[in-house]
Amino acid sequence: MTVTEEREVEVELPKLTIGTSFSAGRISESRVLALAAAAPAGSTDPVDEAAATALKADRQDIPVPLVDPEDVDPARLDRRYSLLRVRDFPLNDGTTADFVVMRGDLSTVLRHATIKREDRTILVKNADLATRRGCRPLAVATAPVDAEDRVGDFTVEGFVTVRPESLRGVPSDMASSPGAWARVNVWSVSLRYQHWINVAMVFILSCSGYYIMDPFFGPTSRDGVPTGFLMGWIRLIHFTGAFIWLVVGATRIFSAFTSRDRYLRWPTMWPLKSKQDVRNLGKVIKHYAFISEEAPLYLAHNPLQQLTYTALYVACAVQMATGFMLYGLYHQDAAFWVFVSTPLHWFGIANVRLFHAMVMFGLWAFVIAHVYLAVRADSLERHGGLSAMINGGVWLHRGARPVDAPEIG
Repeated sequence: MTVTEEREVEVELPKLTIGTSFSAGRISESRVLALAAAAPAGSTDPVDEAAATALKADRQDIPVPLVDPEDVDPARLDRRYSLLRVRDFPLNDGTTADFVVMRGDLSTVLRHATIKREDRTILVKNADLATRRGCRPLAVATAPVDAEDRVGDFTVEGFVTVRPESLRGVPSDMASSPGAWARVNVWSVSLRYQHWINVAMVFILSCSGYYIMDPFFGPTSRDGVPTGFLMGWIRLIHFTGAFIWLVVGATRIFSAFTSRDRYLRWPTMWPLKSKQDVRNLGKVIKHYAFISEEAPLYLAHNPLQQLTYTALYVACAVQMATGFMLYGLYHQDAAFWVFVSTPLHWFGIANVRLFHAMVMFGLWAFVIAHVYLAVRADSLERHGGLSAMINGGVWLHRGARPVDAPEIG
């Protein structure tokens, strides 16, 4: 006779940790983390414990939202998200509000909560990157609760990444300590590469183009006619730089529709997106003119900068187009280049050459003003904007509230 002894087997759950937080744009990353940490007092759920630990380390000024156990509706096998009622949650403007918080699988939450199409694309791209790094995105959505306890529609607020503590080598963007300043990543690596390649190409194309326009040095014959192949080398440099610049322009257009970085997407290129931007434009101009000491805080580009950069994109596109037309003049044996250079005969070859040169001088005027304003902004505003195009980030006070981003920290 075999006697089987029943024993309780205690399964030790893996220790979890919170990596990065991502905001869909309505609230800060720390408040997304706070909503992910909301739980009944004494909860032993590994996700609740990890989120609470991360919040205490990052933002001691934001308490972990405590929830009544009766206000918790846990996830089920047929419903991959939990619901819980959070009362008196602190908002960015200092007020409080009641929410029903939905937390769970990203794809499931996206099916039951609303989010703008542009924000959804960026959210999914960032979540995919986190998944490839071995993390699991825990999505967070909220629904407002009015005075009569009626629950509104759910809106996606963002996600936090959850991973086993034993998983090493996974980068984390969360601040390790609640200092007075917070570093915010703004410009991606790809944009910084494009920026500095643009700088090099504008310099090379301007210098070589000016020499093509006015060959002011080089070997000459007795009657003053230039000799040798120097002009040929200069033209080769100019044409090579032009095609590199065209490739950079094409990659920028591609990233505007595919990037997971909201500051690379095409809506950021559109200036004066709202009435607030129109009002702030005047304030920024006064600040640049030393009429007022303070200017509205923007994380990326303020209205004047974005207006200027949008005009710059248009000018560069026109410069590429006219240069492409002029290049086609030397290849009239091919139907493609005949078609490309056709507009030259409408406006006149000499006029297009002159216009091409004028745009070059306009770009140099922008470069001079851009360098001055970048150094000036670093000196007066101390956001680290000049170094941001090298290391990708700026430093801002925790709690700062940019016009174009949620509260910092």
